[in-house]
Amino acid sequence: MEMITIIGNMGDFAQVTQFENGAKVARFQLASHFGEDTTWHRMFAWGTVALFIEKFGRKGKKMMIKGRKVVRTYLDREGIQKQVEEIEVREIVGL
Repeated sequence: MEMITIIGNMGDFAQVTQFENGAKVARFQLASHFGEDTTWHRMFAWGTVALFIEKFGRKGKKMMIKGRKVVRTYLDREGIQKQVEEIEVREIVGL
């Protein structure tokens, strides 16, 4: 598994979903900057990492994440197949 490390700022508060079994997933976007360019990354995290993001994550919060790239395939409302790249956060450090 290839790990990715990104340093950036949260775009907004995370959207946290709790499932019937008590598990939580946090979804958020992270902006990384290289010179004048800004790249937005879709992120998601489970378990204790999701709890950390729910408690300490906020718009503009600078953080370093380590995770792996995940490509998800889905059908849109018109039935057209789409792909989205996300990063599954495995480790996070608030900066």
